[in-house]
Amino acid sequence: MKEKNAKLADVARVAEVSQGTASNVFNRPDVVREEVRERVLKVAAALGYRGPDVKGRLLRAGRVNAIGVATVEPLSYFFDDPWARAIMTAIGDVCDLSGTGIALVSAKSQEKLAWNVNSALVDGFILLCVEGGEKLVELTRERQLPFVALALGEEDVSIPKIGIDNRAGAAIAAHHLGELGHRQVAVLAIGHDDVPPGQISPALLDTAMGGSMRERMRGYWQGMETFGVGPDDIPVFSTLNDQPTVEAALSALFAAPVRPTAILAMSDRIAMLALHWLSDRGIAVPGEVSVVGFDGVPEAALSQPPLTTIAQPLAEIGRRAVAAILEGAGPVHSDVVAVDLIVRKSTAAPSR
Repeated sequence: MKEKNAKLADVARVAEVSQGTASNVFNRPDVVREEVRERVLKVAAALGYRGPDVKGRLLRAGRVNAIGVATVEPLSYFFDDPWARAIMTAIGDVCDLSGTGIALVSAKSQEKLAWNVNSALVDGFILLCVEGGEKLVELTRERQLPFVALALGEEDVSIPKIGIDNRAGAAIAAHHLGELGHRQVAVLAIGHDDVPPGQISPALLDTAMGGSMRERMRGYWQGMETFGVGPDDIPVFSTLNDQPTVEAALSALFAAPVRPTAILAMSDRIAMLALHWLSDRGIAVPGEVSVVGFDGVPEAALSQPPLTTIAQPLAEIGRRAVAAILEGAGPVHSDVVAVDLIVRKSTAAPSR
């Protein structure tokens, strides 16, 4: 008869073996004689004993061999966003080599945030896109586990992070367009969730965008200044990095009396959405308008036309992030990796 909350000691008593032998049946079955092993397992099944508490055993060992990857976005972000998919692939490739597990932690719900972080059975955390994720950083610190932030928008120098020089990368993208001869350039930006999408002026930059996106905008301005194009000459439309807001921005841009000859997109996702929108309306890329993305996700090479973009070294970022957790090789404050301009067929000299 099954007993409520049967323990290993109960199994050992009924099977008439020592508790050590019963433990070996579940943890080291090769050292137990077959007839004894079968008897213990039969008794365990009869009592309803399900085996040792794996969680407790791992915690006693001081290591669970798993990394938590947390974000302030919903869990669907890991699968829907091209950058998130790419960085997760990079992290997964490194974890595969060491047999390390990955636990996805969503911090979108503030009500469940503390529970999600505190209940995660992991050796440390990699935090993705923590624009406005101060509470996530705070709770992670309280766990007293190693953590490192990626794509961090906060400027707190005490937070260990691995990132890129957003301003330098954006300046390279803008300079590329300037060298091709573009002067009528527009920006499709990523704004705060709590700020309505739409056109924004340079004066509203600090309130309309998070830290890393502000740096990209300043980089675009810097890159175009070389060619005599100032901030007031560059229309900027804030989006939520999704199809509805990107298409609304494009509709406004191409309904204006003077159309842009080039678009700087703050993500490859935005750039690829723009390519689809332009194609559907018969606007040739790069014949009528050039498009530059940002991130270097694998899908960018397969778009039509293949997308010119600022590529982050995603594999290297993933390697460093995993090493920060498993090997204690993380940055004390900030670790900045270089980006590269990848020129493909979505950019060319303006036709007018």
